[in-house]
Amino acid sequence: MSEMRIDRVETVIVDIPLRRPHRFARARMDAQPVLYVFVRTAGGITGVGEGVVPGGPWWAGESVETMQVIVERYIVPVLLGRGVDEIPRILRDISDVVAANLFAKTAVEVALHDAWARHLEVPLHTLLGGAARTSVAVTWALGTEPAPVVVEEALGKLDTGLHRSFKLKMGAHEPTDDIARIEAVAEKLAGVAGIRVDLNARWDRLTSLTHLPRLAEAGVEMVEQPVPGHDISSLAAISAALPIPVMADESLHTPADALRLVTAGAAAIFAVKTTKSGGLRASRGIAEVAAAAGVPCYAATSIESPIGTAASLHFACSSPAADWGSELFGPLLMAAEMLVAPLVYDTDGLHLPDGPGLGVELDPARIREFRRD
Repeated sequence: MSEMRIDRVETVIVDIPLRRPHRFARARMDAQPVLYVFVRTAGGITGVGEGVVPGGPWWAGESVETMQVIVERYIVPVLLGRGVDEIPRILRDISDVVAANLFAKTAVEVALHDAWARHLEVPLHTLLGGAARTSVAVTWALGTEPAPVVVEEALGKLDTGLHRSFKLKMGAHEPTDDIARIEAVAEKLAGVAGIRVDLNARWDRLTSLTHLPRLAEAGVEMVEQPVPGHDISSLAAISAALPIPVMADESLHTPADALRLVTAGAAAIFAVKTTKSGGLRASRGIAEVAAAAGVPCYAATSIESPIGTAASLHFACSSPAADWGSELFGPLLMAAEMLVAPLVYDTDGLHLPDGPGLGVELDPARIREFRRD
């Protein structure tokens, strides 16, 4: 239909300030750079998608700057004149001119889904098969700060009633010091909150097998990606050795990765991020592989703004396999509200919007305020 034909694509980079610095094993961020991609149709409908990485190109090689170049120079020519309901063919044609670059592709793919669903006047999850749930629990992520700082923040979050589990970043300190730090936090929060850890692929097999059993003894309930993403055999060995589940993140980008992980018995949980997988359809493909193997999925985060968070939420609520909760706390970490009406977080978790498309609207004033020149 002519009104669904794409006649304009625009990209905007914004730098959204955070309420406090967020530290990973190899990076720190005080603001989150975000690439917004706006896809407009001849009928006047605009869909929006988000490209974002956790703290910069250290994680997967992409940044908002590289995404913007890829989208504007190589992907936009594929989009113009096409219908927003041609998503499978558009994605095939994009892959013919752009390899990898899954974060950039996510921004475009989500924008296409948002525009198509808005044209149909249905929530985006309808295009994914409908809602299996209407909210997801949200784990709060904590950085690599000393134990007293982490405990103070965790207790404050518990008082809000919004979070009952916490994920602590590791890998920035010597292993023995890091283990002692987590043990101290686990002791303070024992019986009141669930504790998980994320090593961001910083350790090797021997270090992991030497030190991680102590975390299981301390009451830690899950370990995320202790070894580099390519080292599937070590991830499998660690999974076999620990009495608590190991979650794959850096090892998991595509449905093919999910199949390799299942075949190797390398992970008990899959961290699914729409941002790192190329979008909603690939995320759904990962979840279907996981469901066939009996592996639960976790709606993980790249510290998205509300647009990327809403996209991940639509995936998580439409996939029966995404039943291990979420880490979709990004908007709560940001010091500015980017939406006209914010996403709803309460004691039941993060709630699925019910409007057309993503169900959320960016505030133009905030875009102007944080737009990068």
